[in-house]
Amino acid sequence: MAETKQADTAVADKGADKGAERKAAKLAKEIKAFSARHGGAEGQIAHIGQAGTRIVLAGTDGGWGDLVAPTYAVAEAAAEKAGLTLHEEFDGDFAAKVVTGPYEWTRMAGIQLGGPANA
Repeated sequence: MAETKQADTAVADKGADKGAERKAAKLAKEIKAFSARHGGAEGQIAHIGQAGTRIVLAGTDGGWGDLVAPTYAVAEAAAEKAGLTLHEEFDGDFAAKVVTGPYEWTRMAGIQLGGPANA
């Protein structure tokens, strides 16, 4: 009986692994597309709780974006598949690569500076 349960778990894990591999491959494709549009890219991976793991992307041209992976392992696999250079933290040097405009500043400030409210 225990062998059957272990076999069932192994089959379930293999199914989960295939799903994780597919998700990582899809995210890697999106990372590569972002990198191509922005002349290259670097990134940082951060846990965002139950929602998963965020991959923050900063393009060479200052453009930025993010993707959400279901787990940290999937995010790391996607970054590796895409050849993305990762930073340990979103520190000052990495943040300086991101160009923000008036929309971002008013959106981040919200109603404090008369920008749109964060609904």
